[in-house]
Amino acid sequence: MKRLVILLCFFSFVSLVSAQLAPIKFGDFESWTSRDVKESAIIGGAMKTIYVLGPEEHITTDKLAPYPYGKKTFWSSSNAYARVAGIVKASCSCEPEERGNGKCVRLDTKIEKVKVLGLINVSVLVSGSLFTGETIEPIKSADDPYSNINFGIPFTKKPKALVLDYKCKISSNNYVMKYSGVSSKKIDGVQDRAEILVYLQKRWEDAEGNIHALRIGTMRTQLTHDELEWKNAQRMEIHYGDISKDPYYKDYMQLNSRYRAKNSKGKVVPVQEEGWGSESDTPTHVFVMVTAGNHGAFIGTVGNTLWVDNICFEY
Repeated sequence: MKRLVILLCFFSFVSLVSAQLAPIKFGDFESWTSRDVKESAIIGGAMKTIYVLGPEEHITTDKLAPYPYGKKTFWSSSNAYARVAGIVKASCSCEPEERGNGKCVRLDTKIEKVKVLGLINVSVLVSGSLFTGETIEPIKSADDPYSNINFGIPFTKKPKALVLDYKCKISSNNYVMKYSGVSSKKIDGVQDRAEILVYLQKRWEDAEGNIHALRIGTMRTQLTHDELEWKNAQRMEIHYGDISKDPYYKDYMQLNSRYRAKNSKGKVVPVQEEGWGSESDTPTHVFVMVTAGNHGAFIGTVGNTLWVDNICFEY
């Protein structure tokens, strides 16, 4: 019996040694760029601070319109500097938080309200999100928020898993709310869940500037209940090839054209996932996202919160 235990311990040790963890740049959440945004006087004139995961730097109001985050970091977030009809508004739902002697990221679902002359005329629900890609600023309209985002970054490796620390607070409500401007709507029968996802795609562009893709690798995890203590070094396996018949597969992992990217002409267009790649294919892009809500723009549950730290790829 002792010999069996020793053998099991030995093989567990070998497995841990053979798995190589590669930290993702800035994924320890110790370094942040902060930026002061002076909102327009007509909506109160408050000074807001918003953050991006990147070099330790502070940007003042004389360096806006827009600030090219993508040149200094490949991370972006739901934080936004908007300038609509000449009115400047800032939104911060992704920010650093102390964790022990260091920092982590905190992602909150909240409602941003815009008051004109003391009257509330716009309410927008924002699910705190952090992702690889670029937010194109200033945001000039809330009509199609994904048109302002270049999702994903060039990437040709094939990691085995995403490894990270997380904790979360998730509402058990069986409904979500939609706040997209001047009205609100209750949607019954669904829960708002935090999500962690990795898509590895093989992209190409046609002569008209449309972007097409095959899904090479997939990892998508939804968090359905509170985890109020840190779950450290959680390994989330990336599955390659066509997973649609696998036990791992869930409907929310299906191919989609929900996300956008900037084509060679500088226009943001849908990334049209047209099929599953094979396990032998090499990806061209990776899209990593951690988010407090799984329903996309304007829909969710206020109070959902996701904390994340120490994001790595396992090879």
